[in-house]
Amino acid sequence: MEKYLIFLILALITEIIGTVSGFGSSILFVPTSSLFFDFKAVLSITAVFHVFSNISKITLFRKGINKDIAIKLGIPAVLFVIIGALLTKYVPVKEMELGMNILIAALAIFLLFRFNKPLAQTNKNLYLGGMISGFFAGLVGTGGAIRGITLAAFNLPKDIFIATSSLIDLGVDFSRAVIYVSQGYFPKEYIVLIPFLIIVSILGSYLGKLILKRTSERVFKYIVLGIILLTSVFQFINYFLSPIWSAG
Repeated sequence: MEKYLIFLILALITEIIGTVSGFGSSILFVPTSSLFFDFKAVLSITAVFHVFSNISKITLFRKGINKDIAIKLGIPAVLFVIIGALLTKYVPVKEMELGMNILIAALAIFLLFRFNKPLAQTNKNLYLGGMISGFFAGLVGTGGAIRGITLAAFNLPKDIFIATSSLIDLGVDFSRAVIYVSQGYFPKEYIVLIPFLIIVSILGSYLGKLILKRTSERVFKYIVLGIILLTSVFQFINYFLSPIWSAG
């Protein structure tokens, strides 16, 4: 029981940070959950939690939804999250996750140096961003960073960024949650966590919104790119140190 309490407290913290950063908490929630559960359970718990998390943020930031971006980025993301989720049984996920984090860190650094030069909101960029973010969300549990990079490159206002990203993420997470649960990734003993995860998602999103009211657009974009970069570096280090920790 104590383990679950610690997990829920950390989940609340990741949800607050995820809301403030604009792209959801999965990039932090996945490594946090991996401290308590095995990888397949982490995938399913993350997906289920984020369904409620995204519904909370959509409700809180609904006025900022950009339907054009949501459709052009979201439909490819939902299609490719299904492909990624189905491949979890056959692909060396850890190696894919390492490559993804190296790529994300490089992109975050690139965007920090071209801060005032937004990417054009072309159909090509939207479709490609949706495909890549959806695929990695299904495969390694977190595609929010790639979607966050894409939306940050468009230099969107924070309310539009968060609302649109959450709407896309809802479709992505619902799709992969269905696949993970059908493949037996969500053990029955974890069902008891669902009511608490709903409370955490609502409370974390609300507290994140309160913080965002005091945050400027420029600082918001720095937060987005900074958290993406730091988390990618952490995951990179964790990949190489985990065998040492296991041996110890």
